[in-house]
Amino acid sequence: MSKHPCVYIMTNRPRGTLYIGVTSDLVKRAWQHRTHAVESFTTKFGLTELVYYELHDDMYEAIRREKVLKGWNRQWKIEMIENTNRNWLDLFSEII
Repeated sequence: MSKHPCVYIMTNRPRGTLYIGVTSDLVKRAWQHRTHAVESFTTKFGLTELVYYELHDDMYEAIRREKVLKGWNRQWKIEMIENTNRNWLDLFSEII
């Protein structure tokens, strides 16, 4: 997967704690979360599974979308994930 601005969601289990982030290098950033390479919210809560991502044309658009998603209520986020990843599979192998 080439580098692309994107919004992504990490979790620790289906319908568990959700983390929404934005990055220009999803493979690298997801790997950092998975291996706890960077001390963060995801490290504290053990959020190692990539369950959702969206690619965007530019970083401005990705950041705008991240802010929108962070403003959504939890149920809307869960429904969005389940519309594309019904079984909450870890998508890391899909992006590498």
